[in-house]
Amino acid sequence: MYKTLLKPFLFKLDAERAHNFTFGLMQFVLGIPGVRGLWYAGSVRSKKLGRELFGVYFPNPVGLAAGMDKNASLVDAWFYLGFGFVEIGTVTPRPQEGNPKPRLFRLPADEALINRMGFNNLGVEKVAKRLKKRYTTIVVGGNIGKNKDTPNEQAADDYLKCFDALYEYVDYFVVNVSSPNTPGLRELQEKEPLTRLLTTINHRNSEMPQRRPVLLKIAPDLSNEQLDDILSIVKETGIDGIIATNTTINRQGLRTTQSEVEAIGAGGLSGKPVLNRSNEVIRYLRSKAGPKLPIIGVGGIHSAGDAVEKLRAGADLVQVYSGLVYEGPGLINRINKAVLAADL
Repeated sequence: MYKTLLKPFLFKLDAERAHNFTFGLMQFVLGIPGVRGLWYAGSVRSKKLGRELFGVYFPNPVGLAAGMDKNASLVDAWFYLGFGFVEIGTVTPRPQEGNPKPRLFRLPADEALINRMGFNNLGVEKVAKRLKKRYTTIVVGGNIGKNKDTPNEQAADDYLKCFDALYEYVDYFVVNVSSPNTPGLRELQEKEPLTRLLTTINHRNSEMPQRRPVLLKIAPDLSNEQLDDILSIVKETGIDGIIATNTTINRQGLRTTQSEVEAIGAGGLSGKPVLNRSNEVIRYLRSKAGPKLPIIGVGGIHSAGDAVEKLRAGADLVQVYSGLVYEGPGLINRINKAVLAADL
């Protein structure tokens, strides 16, 4: 129904407007008596899908990637749709508008998106209040970042503010230093500043009543040497895992014409074109780190086969974003059925 009825309508709208319309529609539908139960009954659920990672139990391996539900608007809705977990954010200490519109674009020929949202969000305090009201048991990850106008030298303060505010309401944290849409942010992926940042967060974590798992989200544009540095930092700081990968600044091999791509301008590319590189990064990390390092794989999952491929590449869990835009919510059940069939 999504691809025949809703998608054609949504794709006639500006991409960001379509996103906002869909969220409003979901909130309305959830308010209709009995709908939540129907959604839940239609989702694939099996104990065989469950897995434990860094001390957190995930009822199935399919999660919603950060960026879709930045402000924790629909956390409980994702539970009824069949997701095993959801990652909210990226959240910053203070509210920010993000980059000027338009800032979200579809590339239908490539089944891809380009975004330069710029960490637009309501600020960590409002997001924390929303999470406090959630009523389902869905696993929630908190993806945290810094405000655009915060110098990199003071970035740790922003991450700590987000950590403190979300600590009671999330099951794990994700440190986002890999978005291409905040000027200078990716400089924090360099070995020395990243080690300092993660060490600072770990120190605060150790002071809490119960430690929260901390993961690092990395870009697909890193070289093998940089990936080696990342693994070294993970080992040195003792963080709990890696999310591979964020969006890419690479534009090679697209079917969309060069003139169209240039007209869109800067931003992170997601969707099918990222699949192979994301899998390459996951394979490399798994081959170097061995079986124990938790890896969440994200990038280019548009089918059940894509998800299975990513799991076989070495991911323990997977996340979807652009695939949901192009394929609709039925993708979640198809992936979970395929995972069961493949006995992964």
